[in-house]
Amino acid sequence: MAVVPVFRPSFGEEELQQVKEALESGWVGLGPKVAEFERRFAEYIGVPYAVGLSSGTAALDLAMRLAAVQDREVITTPLTFVSTNHAILYSAGVPVFCDIERDTLNIDATKIERLVTGRTRAIMVVHYGGHACDMDPILDIARRHNLLVVEDCAHATGGEYRGRRLGSLGDYACFSFHAVKNLAMGEGGLVTARDAADDAALRRLRWVGISKSTWERSEGGGKRYSWQYDVTELGFKCHLNDIAAGIGLAQLAKLARNNGRRRAIVAEYNAAFRDLEWLETPVVKDYAVPSYHNYVIKTPFRDDLHEHLARHEISTSVHYVPSTHYALYKSYRAEVPVCEAAWQELLTLPLFPDLSSADVGRIIDRVRAFRPGRTRA
Repeated sequence: MAVVPVFRPSFGEEELQQVKEALESGWVGLGPKVAEFERRFAEYIGVPYAVGLSSGTAALDLAMRLAAVQDREVITTPLTFVSTNHAILYSAGVPVFCDIERDTLNIDATKIERLVTGRTRAIMVVHYGGHACDMDPILDIARRHNLLVVEDCAHATGGEYRGRRLGSLGDYACFSFHAVKNLAMGEGGLVTARDAADDAALRRLRWVGISKSTWERSEGGGKRYSWQYDVTELGFKCHLNDIAAGIGLAQLAKLARNNGRRRAIVAEYNAAFRDLEWLETPVVKDYAVPSYHNYVIKTPFRDDLHEHLARHEISTSVHYVPSTHYALYKSYRAEVPVCEAAWQELLTLPLFPDLSSADVGRIIDRVRAFRPGRTRA
């Protein structure tokens, strides 16, 4: 019996064709497919500017660079992948951890304002699992205190808040296109911006500070090459490439279908688990249309259920151990009792577009067969 993974990318002939085109063109670095992906993704999200990068971590890093958080505080969530909060440290900022909502697992908007000080520069929001944070009160706090809002949309491609795409609400938004994400390239990321100056700065920063990319310095589709450019600031080499961008174009075209399949699987899970008193299924608030990057249940029997499913060749995981548990973050301010209690009950079940109906049924059957206190069932 094959092991059911927690995540798996959904690739097909469309992605293979895009890779073939890039390889045959001879231009596989930062080039025309990156530009096309940036344009289409910006249109999809509803923002004026989108800059393709090598990872979601790079997107978060550059957003923090532009936000100028050095020696300033950034209010953030502890329940996230460490890249979110590493990015604050990369720019010599100070993470201030805000507690979460137990139901959505997102940053609790009602607890943000009490953390604002004269040193606060920005609020980092993570749309956990693809469910929107409650953005209206967060944006209101930001306006009243003259703060920037950065959206970590690593889970959120295709999600919505009150009819608007996630990634269109803050000053900057950061996306991940890692192999397990809703739009998967293998590795890749993107940051959005609202004005031309930020867009230009991001393009320099992703290309070691050089004022023009190789493609921009090439004429006639790369037939002539100019060495005339300036280096205006200390950037890093973290741009997207045309192979990954081509995969991204194919993925963007099927994103609605793939997210629809995710929703269908979630509906099956929810219906099957509704009567289990020892398990809580994910909530959906009336302001949100989730992208369902993952399916996270809550149960006080998390570890036993994990072991039970593993015995039946079903993989599960935990998203996440809070950042505050890691040695690197021990010295930063954190009063997060809800997060401390909640994360110990979280278990991520398999969810991806190519998860077969048979495997969905198998997962449901094995979860329902679990008996707390009798884990060998």
